[in-house]
Amino acid sequence: MNPVFKRAAIIGVGLIGGSLGMSLCSRRLAGEVVGAGSRVENLRLAVELGAVNRYAGSPAEGVAGADLVIIATPVSATLPVLRDILPYLEPEAVVTDVGSTKSEIVRAAEKILPPGISFVGGHPMAGSEHNGVSGADPYLFENAFYLITPTAATQKEALVKVKKLAVGVGAKVVEIDPERHDLAVAAVSHLPHLLAAALVNTVARMPESESVLPFAAGGFRDTTRIAAGSPLMWRDIFASNRAQVLKMIHNFRGELDLLERFLQEGEMDLIQSALEDARAARTALPAKTRGYLPSLFEVILTVPDQPGIIAGFTICLAESGVNITEIEILRVREGEGGTIRVGFATEPEQENAIRVLREKGYTVRKK
Repeated sequence: MNPVFKRAAIIGVGLIGGSLGMSLCSRRLAGEVVGAGSRVENLRLAVELGAVNRYAGSPAEGVAGADLVIIATPVSATLPVLRDILPYLEPEAVVTDVGSTKSEIVRAAEKILPPGISFVGGHPMAGSEHNGVSGADPYLFENAFYLITPTAATQKEALVKVKKLAVGVGAKVVEIDPERHDLAVAAVSHLPHLLAAALVNTVARMPESESVLPFAAGGFRDTTRIAAGSPLMWRDIFASNRAQVLKMIHNFRGELDLLERFLQEGEMDLIQSALEDARAARTALPAKTRGYLPSLFEVILTVPDQPGIIAGFTICLAESGVNITEIEILRVREGEGGTIRVGFATEPEQENAIRVLREKGYTVRKK
């Protein structure tokens, strides 16, 4: 099969750029993948890991002959990089990015690009707690949503090419207006990160924090996990989407003030009502998501702690033609047993798994 792109250039071969490169290479979506960036040692590692076929000495050199250019830098560098490579882009080249804010970048890019060269904003809704190309994964975008932000000025042919990129790496395409995109991610991504950082700092700055933090259990860890992300990257995100993030902070502060007032006035029925509203909204979310991933259909297994227990039930399901999407060990007590969450892509697979496992004597329930 002929590749979709003759040559793809990736500027910024980190987690997202490297994962795109790995997928482009392994799936032969591009005849050649060229990397460019500021750190030669990182680019050498990218070649070793199969994220790019070769690397260039500069972004200008990297985009030579490329019909697809992916700018995978922090959002603050996207437009400066675009301006730097502008004189070296091939006629009819398509440029896209992977940043989590879109309106400012898309509108500016459309103004500076000459006729014949197109920019299509892109935002793959996938990530990892790992940073850099060493954490790259060719399956990072599998079943994740890839948001694409065309405008009235977007060339149809360019949009089709970026869609082929997204579908080719295993993602699901969603088209969304750039401004609407920025409000949506401010609500479900940027605000949560800001709140996680505020929560960690609130506890860490308590006079007795050294004695309190060791007790941080699942709730605190789950709520604050995203606070471990790159401060530099998130600073840039907040700067580029400042107006929408401020709007969401205002909305959140209103909710927090309301809860504070209920507590001050001893209105515990109103507290319960607010908690019930939140519980209902949270329960309606997909059970397991990566970005905008649709819901998995899950079962919970209770198993004894013995060698080969995972191999036993996975082989059992495989022999019955049931494909497992995810496995997670939830809890284990050494010498006794534990619980395992198993996810499936479809409800029929979930039902078949329950039937097969129960027939084999496993204790299993639908989640």
